Amino acid sequence: MKHSIPKRTVGRWGALTLAASMLLPAGPAHADYAVGVGDVLEINVLRPEPMIVNVTVAPDGNITFPYIGNVSVRGMGLGAMQEEIQSRLADGYLKYPVLTVYLKEVKSQKYTVAGQVNKPGSYALEDGMTVMTAISVAEGFAKYGNSSRVKLLRKKENSNGYDTIHVNVKNAQNGGGADDPELKSGDMIVVSEGLF
Repeated sequence: MKHSIPKRTVGRWGALTLAASMLLPAGPAHADYAVGVGDVLEINVLRPEPMIVNVTVAPDGNITFPYIGNVSVRGMGLGAMQEEIQSRLADGYLKYPVLTVYLKEVKSQKYTVAGQVNKPGSYALEDGMTVMTAISVAEGFAKYGNSSRVKLLRKKENSNGYDTIHVNVKNAQNGGGADDPELKSGDMIVVSEGLF
C-alpha cells in the first residue's frame, strides 16, 4: 500500500528517506534485503517528473531503467540500489531526482518440497513460512506419504553439505512452535514413506 508524502520535508534527501520508509513493505522486504534474480521491483521516480517502472531482475543480475540502461543489482540492498539509480539519474539526466524502490515480489528466495506430497517442487519463500505451511502449499501429504517421517535439510553455513532436522509433525500440528521450524532460503523438506 502506498502513502502520500507530506508536502513538508527536509531537503531532497529528507524526502527520499521519508518516501523509502513509507513504501517499503514489512517482513523481508526492507532496505537491507539483498535483491536476487527473479525478484520484481517497482521503482517510483517522485520528482522532477513522476514515473513508475516495474522491473524483474534478469538472470545476469541486471535491471534496465530508462535513461541509464542496465544497472547491476544482484546482491544489492534496496537502499543501496535506490542511491545508485538516483545518483546515475542525477548525472546529467534528471535534475535533483527523488525516487523509491519497492520490492513487489520475492522470487529469488526459494525452498523445495520433495517426496510424498501432492505437488513436489520449488516454491518462492515468503516471510514467516514454516515446514507445515510449506507442506500445505505443496497441497499436503500424498496417498502414501507418512506424516511422521518429515525432515528438513538445511545448507551448512560454513561448510559443504546439509544439516538434517527431523520434524515431529504431530507436535507441529498441535501448535508446537519448536517442532515447526521457520524456513530459510535453500531449505529442502523431504517427506518419506520409508525410513530415513
